[in-house]
Parts: sequence; C-alpha cells; structure tokens
Amino acid sequence: MAQPDPIALILAPGGRDAGIAAAILAEVGIASRIKESLADLVADLDAAACAVITEEALLRSDRRAIAEWSERQPPWSDFPFILLNHRGASPDERLTGLLGNVTLLERPFHPAVLANAVRSALRARRRQWEVAAHLDERQKTHERQALLIRELHHRVKNTLATVQGLLGATARSTKDVETFYQSFSNRIVSLGKTHTLLTEDYWQTAPLHELLENELSPYNDAETQRIRLDGPPIELAADLAVPTGMAFHELTTNAAKHGALSLPEGRITVAWSVTAGEAGRRLTLDWTESGGPSVKPPQRKGFGSTLLQRVLAQQCNATVTIDYAAAGLRFHMDAPLPEERLVPSY
Repeated sequence: MAQPDPIALILAPGGRDAGIAAAILAEVGIASRIKESLADLVADLDAAACAVITEEALLRSDRRAIAEWSERQPPWSDFPFILLNHRGASPDERLTGLLGNVTLLERPFHPAVLANAVRSALRARRRQWEVAAHLDERQKTHERQALLIRELHHRVKNTLATVQGLLGATARSTKDVETFYQSFSNRIVSLGKTHTLLTEDYWQTAPLHELLENELSPYNDAETQRIRLDGPPIELAADLAVPTGMAFHELTTNAAKHGALSLPEGRITVAWSVTAGEAGRRLTLDWTESGGPSVKPPQRKGFGSTLLQRVLAQQCNATVTIDYAAAGLRFHMDAPLPEERLVPSY
C-alpha cells in the first residue's frame, strides 16, 4: 500500500489564520494546502495526513459530508484533526465528537506550538498507514496461501492419478519383475524432475527447455552435439508440463533403446514455436530423430505410444502425430496454451 505525501489541509476561511498557519508550516518544511470550504476539504481528506480547522469554519458549514466521510473510514484509520478555538472558550462538544481524533489549540498560539501539533499528527497518520500496509500484506499473504493450498490439493490428486496410471500401464507392458521395477522407477524419477521444476517456480510453471534437458542432456556429446534444442523460452503450466514431461521421457527412452540414441552417430532435434491466433496461443513442437537404425512401426501398442497419443490428447487437448519413418521417428504435437498469467506486485 503506497503512502500519500504527508500534506496538512488548512480550513480557516475567516481572517488571516489560514495564511499564518500555512506560513508557519512552510517555515518548518511541512507541506500544506489551504481549503476554501468544508466540502472542498472533505474531498481531499483521503490524500492528506492531517487537517487544521478553525471552530467557526465548522460551526458555519453543513457538517454532514465530514460525518459521512468519518463513517466510511476503515478500522485502521483515525484521521488526526487540529481544531483552533479562541482562548478561554470551551470547545463545542458536537465538534470534538464529530472529529474524533482531535487536538485542541487555542488562539493566539506560538508558531512552535502549531508546528509541533502538526508534526505529532503527521507521525500518527504515518503509523496508521504502516498498519494499513501491514494488514494489506497480511491479507495478500493469506490469499496466496489459500491459493497454494488449493493448488496443492489439485496437484496431489493429479499426481496420485498419474502414478496410478503409470503403475498399471507399466505392469501391463512388462513381463518380469526386474523390467517392471526398472521401467516404473525411471518413470517416477522423470515425474519427480518435472515436479521439481514446478515447485521451484511460485506460479507453478516449468520451462519447456529444461524439461527437455532433464531427459536428453545425459545423451548429449559436447563435440558432436547429438542433441539440438531450438525454440523460444516458454513456461508450461502444470497441467501441460506434467504429461509433456512424461512424453519426453518416453520418447527419450524409446530413442535410447531402439532409435537415434542407440547408435553413436544418432541425432535428435527438437524444435518448437508459439503462435497467437483468434483462439489463443498454441505450442507447436517437432521431435525428429536421425542417424539411428532403420525404424519400423511397433507390432503392439505399448504404454509409451498410449501416453504420447491418448493422454496428451485428453489432458492437454493436443493434436499428436507419430511418423515411424525409416530414417528416424518423428513426433509432432500441437497444443493450446493458457493465457499468460501476470505476476502481481505486492
């Protein structure tokens, strides 16, 4: 919550009181603004730090506006008023009750007395602003925590469903315990890497480039550059990052067993782009293998191809095609991207 400039308002339409008060405050470096009417003063109270008002100015004015303004104040606000009355005269209780936080100052007064009273009022108002800022930040923190808790519940449910799917699909696609253990462990590790990227970012997104690097960097060669990643920086929301990360794991595993990564001269190029249209942004990604053994379409549909085609289509509304070209497998994905989320400033 930004604090306004500490300005003192002055309402003293009769005599020289307004000019004298403004001159005294200017002498000690306090900014002030003279108001011609109570309505004019009330209009600027929200942006001011205190107000100096003569008793007669209030008695001669319609005070409903300032009473309504006082009623609208938040709980942290106790706006400081300095009421100027005549020496020896008893202050009107209606006015002190109306203003609430009021300091009485008898005229004539020594310049230092007014300056000190206004300084005290400004300090009090600054403390109120600090309390307001603290309350505002605490409310925002509470809202962020509530959002994160809801997101955590959602994420845990999705993760458990993913693990359950991995368990069943891996069991159906393996024939012995050792193979099952190795395949299932690798898939859980890949899932964990994706979630690490997501939890490191407050807004629960994962960089596409890092998702690919997590899977492919162990197979890269600094001299021959077996892996080429080409595309703009893009953050994937969790609902897209998790299945996409798993898809990259399956593609990498398949390439290491049967495709380009199974031979030293094999290469993989992953290129992606983001386009904007009337229906929103879309991610287009192409995974292309070359230099590996001749590719043949699989005899049966395993978990990898099921994940690449069915899961991405259902969970991400993605269009997926797999081309088992003899020169190397080609994977193409076209998926909608959610609107970019703006990071709030607190």
